[in-house]
Parts: sequence; structure tokens; C-alpha cells
Amino acid sequence: VQLQASGGGLVQAGGSLRLSCAASGRTFSSYTMGWFRQTPGKEREFVAGINWRTGSTHYPDSVEGRFTISRDNAKNTVHLQMNNLKPEDTAVYYCARSRLEVVTTRPERYYIWGQGTQVTVSS
Repeated sequence: VQLQASGGGLVQAGGSLRLSCAASGRTFSSYTMGWFRQTPGKEREFVAGINWRTGSTHYPDSVEGRFTISRDNAKNTVHLQMNNLKPEDTAVYYCARSRLEVVTTRPERYYIWGQGTQVTVSS
């Protein structure tokens, strides 16, 4: 399975972006998808996760109410809608897949990663 992330870019504070992550290759019915972000010198940070089978989602407080993760089963694609973006949201965003059925915030539990897409929010 390969993951291809897209949709990053430059946006002003308060604006919105929608990231997409398309999966190709063999897929399974029981797994979770997550979005993480990383800035230079910092650890990878969990920002959203979704159980592919049930659609249940999980967010950290830092993005709750601003970010929404969703899935398109037919296209094997997961999206991250980011609204009311802040300069501190600036990072490289990665999508990833975990074999767990429960969304986890721990990056080491994800075994497939996309290539990352840059999101820059100007003040």
C-alpha cells in the first residue's frame, strides 16, 4: 500500500485548506488513518485520526473544532479539512495508516506514511 498526500499550500491566517491522502495497492477493511504534522526540530504531532470501518474520529485539543477528518471509501481517500488556520499550524503534514482499529496518537503505531505536504499559514 502506498499513500499519496496532496493539497498543501500557502494561506492567510483564518483561511482554509483541504488535504487529501489517496491509498493505492492492497487495502484492508480494518485499520485507522491518521494525519500528523511536523516542524523542524520537533517531534511529529498527531492532528486527526479516523477508524476506516466505523468512521469514528479523534482530534487533539489544539485542532478540535477547526479540523475535520473524513473518508471516501469508494476512492480509498482520506481528507483533512482545515478551517480557521493559524500561523502555528504551519508544518509539513503527513498521512499515515495504522493496523489498529482504535485511533492512536502515537506515530510509532503507524506503519505506512505518505510523503508529506507543506502547509504554510501567514499572519
